[in-house]
Amino acid sequence: MSAGVGYARRLGLFSGVMSVIGGIIGSGIFLNPSIVAQRVPARGLTLGVWLLGGAVALIGAFIYGELGARAPRAGGGYVYLRDAFGPLPAFLYAWAILLMIASGAIAAVAVAFANYALALVGHPMAPALPVAIAAIVLLSAVNYVGVKPGALVQNTFTVLKLLALAGLIVVGLFAALPPAAPPAASGGLAGRSVVLAIGAALVPVLFSYGGWQQTNFIAEEMVEPEHNLPRALVLGVIGVVTVYVLANVAYVRVLGVGGLAASRAPAADTVEQVVGPIGRTLITLGIALSAFGFLNLVILVSPRVYQTMAADGLFFPALARLDPRFRTPTAAIVVQCAWAIVLTCTGTYGDLLDYVVFADWLFFGTTAAALFVYRARERRGETPRVGTRVPGYPVTPAIFILIAAYVVVGSVASNPANAVRGIGLMLLGVPVYLYWRGRGRPHAL
Repeated sequence: MSAGVGYARRLGLFSGVMSVIGGIIGSGIFLNPSIVAQRVPARGLTLGVWLLGGAVALIGAFIYGELGARAPRAGGGYVYLRDAFGPLPAFLYAWAILLMIASGAIAAVAVAFANYALALVGHPMAPALPVAIAAIVLLSAVNYVGVKPGALVQNTFTVLKLLALAGLIVVGLFAALPPAAPPAASGGLAGRSVVLAIGAALVPVLFSYGGWQQTNFIAEEMVEPEHNLPRALVLGVIGVVTVYVLANVAYVRVLGVGGLAASRAPAADTVEQVVGPIGRTLITLGIALSAFGFLNLVILVSPRVYQTMAADGLFFPALARLDPRFRTPTAAIVVQCAWAIVLTCTGTYGDLLDYVVFADWLFFGTTAAALFVYRARERRGETPRVGTRVPGYPVTPAIFILIAAYVVVGSVASNPANAVRGIGLMLLGVPVYLYWRGRGRPHAL
């Protein structure tokens, strides 16, 4: 980091809440609830799984809220892992984010946005690549010139995606419908079958709820992060749970559980069934707005992780510097932009995301375990007590860690070959870490 240049505290509670919501809601809620309905083909179970996933996400928000209050630093999970378990696990986390998770998500979401945008303007067969690259470059440029412009874009598109979802919910909940057919049988789920089905359905639900942790990356740019970051996490997750559950109530009311399970685009099918073909166009617009907002959020927050890693002397020194005018990690933003474009052009982002689909929850669980280390140090008087506390500690963090382990094991078991490739790609970071570790003392700790 350049001498005397630090992050500017320019983000208030509202921007924090919008960041949490924008980091969770992508295009999945418009498309993926059908997978849940296929796995638990009963109305109560379908909605119950979304509530259960929301409860897990809320526990995660409380955990990250306390961690953020203890270490309100740029980099979020990287900082917590480094402080609790040492630099190597933290480096592998940052390495996975740069190499695969964030950059791969940027490429994938940019292509999805391009496809929906081209469909909206009547050119669904036009090449999506130029539009996707233009979106990555545009949003990288916006976030290059300051966190405030990036947050303004984020807030705007998060509000727009919430309005789109609100429209879907209102249409689904209050529109007049023809008499419903008798409910389909639940497929004979009972006893152990119900437990297994709920477990299988919970995996896509938990992935749909993931993303709240990204707001911790920008903790150092929030006003009073010790107070506003925990509040933003909890309020944002509660908002998302409310929206997700109501959206699924709307889907089930209009389509029925069987229709939802059979649908490839439940949001579009729901609105189209009620208001006609224009509904599909409106949902396409909503998905495009949601994808664009999510794309901006990932581009905004992720470079803070690379910058913190570089400031620890574990990556290229140029990435550790903040621009004295814009107060942003400009080199880290440029590197992320360039790598995401490479992934977009080569089309390898899909494989990378498949390989590391388990990685988010692997790091969720490991980061949650860092809370036990912080609490132990607090009891020994090594660190001060913080006012933000996880309700139900230590039971709730332990439950969260067990659920994270379940998601990881389930993801690995469902595709062992991809998991092996993903683990291999993460382990490639070990020699990189050793190289930078051997070059000398950290630049800043």
